[in-house]
Amino acid sequence: MDLELKNKTALVTGGNSGLGAAICEVFAAEGCNVVINYLFNPGEAESLAARLQNTYGVKAVIAKGDITSATDIESNIQTALNQTQRLDILVNCAGVWPTDFVKDMTDEAWEKTVRINLTGPFMFSKRVVNHFINNGVKGKIINIVSQAAFHGSTSGHAHYAAAKGGLVTFTVSLAREVAQHGINVTAVAPGMMRTPMNKDALSTREEDYVKRIPLGRISEPEEVAFTVAFLASKKADYITGATIDVTGGMLMR
Repeated sequence: MDLELKNKTALVTGGNSGLGAAICEVFAAEGCNVVINYLFNPGEAESLAARLQNTYGVKAVIAKGDITSATDIESNIQTALNQTQRLDILVNCAGVWPTDFVKDMTDEAWEKTVRINLTGPFMFSKRVVNHFINNGVKGKIINIVSQAAFHGSTSGHAHYAAAKGGLVTFTVSLAREVAQHGINVTAVAPGMMRTPMNKDALSTREEDYVKRIPLGRISEPEEVAFTVAFLASKKADYITGATIDVTGGMLMR
C-alpha cells in the first residue's frame, strides 16, 4: 500500500534510538524525509541519519533538543523548515520510564517524569499546531502513549502511567480543537517492546511480561512503527482523537 508520504517531512522526538529510530526508518522507507530529534548520543543520531539517507535516498536531518525547552523546540522546527522546506508530521516519541514506587518516589522524580512524558509533548504540539494553522498545513500529530495509561502500573511506574494517561486525554482535547483546520491528532499505545528503554526490565522479567501478552511474545519496535506511519498517512485522514492499541492484546481497547 502506498501511504503517500513521499517527499513529506516528519519530525520524530527521541528519534535516535528504540521506537523512535524504528519510526524514522519506516517513514524513510516510504520516501518521507525525517528530522531526528535527540538529546544525548549525537553519534547514534548521525549514524542513523547517514544510513537512512544512503538506504532510502531521503533527507535525514538530526536536530539536538530538549523537548521541554521552548527554545530547543522552535530550533528543531526551524531546522526542519530550513533543511527540507516543510513540516507535515510530528511524532511525540521521546520519553522516560524510571522505576520508583510511590511510597519511595521523590517529588523531583514525579515532576521530571511528568514534564518529559506529558509537558514536552504539549509544548512541541502547540508550536507545531501553530505552524500548521499559520501555513495551511493539514498535518498529523501522533503521540506515543502506553497500555499503562489505561491499566496503571504495579511495578513502580505510577508517574509514567499517570503522564501517559494525561497524554491520551490531551490527544483527544487537541484533536477536537484542531479538527476544523484539517489537522489529525492520534495516539499509539504500545505494550512491551525490545528497546534500550526496556532492556533491563526484560533481562530479569521477560517471562512475566510475556504471560500478560495474549499473542505470547514481546514486540519489535518496527511493529509499532508501521501503525504510526499509517496514522501519519492520507489513508488515516478520517481518524482523529483515537488511541490505537498495538500491545499484542495486553490492552484490547
